[in-house]
Amino acid sequence: MNEPYYEEVQDFYTSDLKKPTLKEVNSWPHAGKSSSSFGVSFSCPYLCLCLSLLCLTGSLLGHPQCLDYGPPFQPPFRLEFCSAYENFGCCDQERDNSIAAKYWDIMDYMDPRGHKLCGTYIKDILCQECSPYAAHLYDAENPRTPLRSLPGLCFDYCSEFHLNCYSAIRLLTSDKRIQECCPTNRTHFCHLLQLQDEDYCFPKVLQNSALSRSLGSALEERGGCVQLCLAEVANGLRNPVLMAHAADRTHRAFVAEQLGVVWVYLPDGSRLQEPFLDIKTIVLATPWLGDERGFLGMAFHPKHKYNGKFYIYYSYMDKNRVEKIRISELKVLASDANRADPRSERNLLELEEPAANHNGGQLLFGVDGYLYLFTGDGGKAGDPFGKFGNAQNKSSLLGKVLRIDVDGRSPDGKPYRIPPDNPFVSDPKARPEVYAYGVRNMWRCAVDRGDPVTKKGRGRIFCGDVGQNRFEEIDLIVKGGNYGWRAKEGFECYDTKLCHNSSLDDILPIFAYGRSVGKSVTGGFVYRGCESPNLNGLYIFGDFMNGRLMALQEDEKTNKWKKQDICIGSTTACAFPGMIASYSKFIISFAEDEAGELYFMSTSYPSAYAPHGSLYKLIDPARRAPPGKCEYKPVPVKTKSKRIPFVPRAKTVLELLNEPSTTKPPKKSTLTAAIPRVSSKKAKKTPSTKIKASTVKTAPSGKGRQRVKAEAKPPKPRQGEKVAPNSRTTPAPLLPKKKSSHLGRTKKVLPKKVALAKGKREKRRKK
Repeated sequence: MNEPYYEEVQDFYTSDLKKPTLKEVNSWPHAGKSSSSFGVSFSCPYLCLCLSLLCLTGSLLGHPQCLDYGPPFQPPFRLEFCSAYENFGCCDQERDNSIAAKYWDIMDYMDPRGHKLCGTYIKDILCQECSPYAAHLYDAENPRTPLRSLPGLCFDYCSEFHLNCYSAIRLLTSDKRIQECCPTNRTHFCHLLQLQDEDYCFPKVLQNSALSRSLGSALEERGGCVQLCLAEVANGLRNPVLMAHAADRTHRAFVAEQLGVVWVYLPDGSRLQEPFLDIKTIVLATPWLGDERGFLGMAFHPKHKYNGKFYIYYSYMDKNRVEKIRISELKVLASDANRADPRSERNLLELEEPAANHNGGQLLFGVDGYLYLFTGDGGKAGDPFGKFGNAQNKSSLLGKVLRIDVDGRSPDGKPYRIPPDNPFVSDPKARPEVYAYGVRNMWRCAVDRGDPVTKKGRGRIFCGDVGQNRFEEIDLIVKGGNYGWRAKEGFECYDTKLCHNSSLDDILPIFAYGRSVGKSVTGGFVYRGCESPNLNGLYIFGDFMNGRLMALQEDEKTNKWKKQDICIGSTTACAFPGMIASYSKFIISFAEDEAGELYFMSTSYPSAYAPHGSLYKLIDPARRAPPGKCEYKPVPVKTKSKRIPFVPRAKTVLELLNEPSTTKPPKKSTLTAAIPRVSSKKAKKTPSTKIKASTVKTAPSGKGRQRVKAEAKPPKPRQGEKVAPNSRTTPAPLLPKKKSSHLGRTKKVLPKKVALAKGKREKRRKK
């Protein structure tokens, strides 16, 4: 697991939010089927859509947003009527046809002269529902005013419309105030249709290059930081180390805690009260800060739907008090698909661990149907085992990528078969299970699903390999590859003698970064989901210790990868319903759901007994998929356990904007990355060095390791030391029974208005 470094920081990363006082308004639910697991999506039926932002001059700029309160999209089919928005906007073909029908209904009341004078005006005005800035044009962002029946028009355009087509106003709106106002007073009429921010009025908004230049592209800050938003999906978890799905079309999510408990989350966001698996009495995990042992990996058999099998990877202590890693096969209960049968455990492989750290832990099935296992190098520091270390020793299973066939048995009695094309099956000095070697401690690997259309990239395996004390790296796994450790760390030599060995022939990382960027990589996923098309092909990962989120984009011409930082929580970019502006610092793991949407898990206090872990979904605020494209119907699964509704803890951006401001708003700043902010109360920073892995000792061994309670303040590391990764997990406490305060509430409201829930943001500081 990752090797954490503790700083005295705030528990959450936040952007500089301005907090204007806004009154609470009503909300209405958006119709349609969910297109995202756990009820989090811009087109989700359970999401109460809220109005947001300020009408005060100079407070918040409008942002691309539709009248259903989601981002704009690229229509899947050509728009015949509102063709100005056929490349990017807020209308699909069905809505376009509806607007066209309304237009012809109006034109039926007009004579030929009216057609000639007013046809273009009426079409333009009706088509503003399709504008990517529709919410701004209709004041849907502003809870101080009712939703407009006509879009905001620029004064000159409005004056011409009034002069030529005032009689058509009764056909365009039922608003008596507008209908009966100002038949001769053009100025007063146009003031009624005026927007506070004139840059967004029609038709100026189309001519504003600053607004239209990057429409539909991923939003970037000046420093090249990609703006993404988050939705909170689960909380109260104790070091959530992974989230997996069974690929059985039920769209359930299985979230594992380091302590040895796995929970089932249903597509509606609720959690089953009874755990899927509870083996905490077997798993070796402690509340010690820095303890890397525990429940570390899980993967479902590709045919789980039919055979009920899944596989787990965990630390345990045998009867002789020898610490080991165990990889096992289990099955679900025949009577309950949401409960594992612990009595069905079949041990596949056990490895003795010479030290408490560097336990690896990833399990995954490749597109070839084989199970891949990623082991650590055995621990301590510098892989000091033997002449060349475990990682370079192909006769050892430590520091390796292993590949086995779980559907067969070996002639020598092993409970698995060796794939015949494994690279070292004919090497008498190598273990046949070895698929690749020379790895230090790969923490989180993932299989690329491939481009949704071309399937390019399908089957690639990406891994984050935690470095010693200089570099973190991202690797692409290839058969028979040597990834260099301990000869190399990143692109540079670690063991000079081994490094200059001409037979090394190592595979270089696709990307590596030094201590100025981060101190413990957490491998991620290539985004291949449906809801955020801009993210397709981006490899998104993070750093455990400083909480930085990053992305790699491949240049297809050069096959090189370019890094971009990710920023979270901009008030302008993320002022959408359900989006939050902060996340817990220590990024433990990444995951994708059955639909391919991307998540990450993090905690504000990385101890296996501290229930401070959360699960977040990553969302692109600049562009979504067309309505209906990402919808799916989960296969129903019978549940015997009680469902615990999700209760969010994090404040949304809209709620933060709605909080009363007791101090002057902070000056607007440009984020360069999603990184922590140090507490303002003169908190002293701890040294910026890691505790060396060699100083990490087995907690139960009594070798002088200091015990730290889960709620205690983390000790400062000694200069030059490393701390073992802290991704432990304990069973999640039962969530409160009451339903979410901002999901699923329906109130009376003007058509297409949404509500902001009031509330104070709790500022927490890590003790």
